[in-house]
Amino acid sequence: MATMTAAQRRAEAKAEYDTYLSTCKSRRLLDRLSDKWVTLVLCALAEDDMRYSELARKIAGVSQKMLTQTLRTLERDGLVIRRVTPSVPVQVEYAITQLGQSLVEVVYELKRWAEGHMDDVETAQGRYDRRNASRG
Repeated sequence: MATMTAAQRRAEAKAEYDTYLSTCKSRRLLDRLSDKWVTLVLCALAEDDMRYSELARKIAGVSQKMLTQTLRTLERDGLVIRRVTPSVPVQVEYAITQLGQSLVEVVYELKRWAEGHMDDVETAQGRYDRRNASRG
């Protein structure tokens, strides 16, 4: 059995991540990252550090439960940091990490694409619905 270098072991480990496999850890991460609230929280925090209440106001429609859950998940994944300022009352602020910033570049483009192509998608949906109206 041949001995592998550390670089070879790292390369082999990376090759094991295949999101097409249901058991792949990177697939579970992709599932979490594809959540709409994750996209919106990351994009909001890319603009500026924010307190919980600021995020809740900026992201219309997010429930307290979903915002809390999303922030905890992003913090656990190392994408967001929670800073507590000991004061009266205690102030909590959320900021994007360096790892999170590297993801925001990709996520922001997805957000921008959705905003820029919504009319095209609605037109396509209308065509599809008209063609398939008789299918019921």
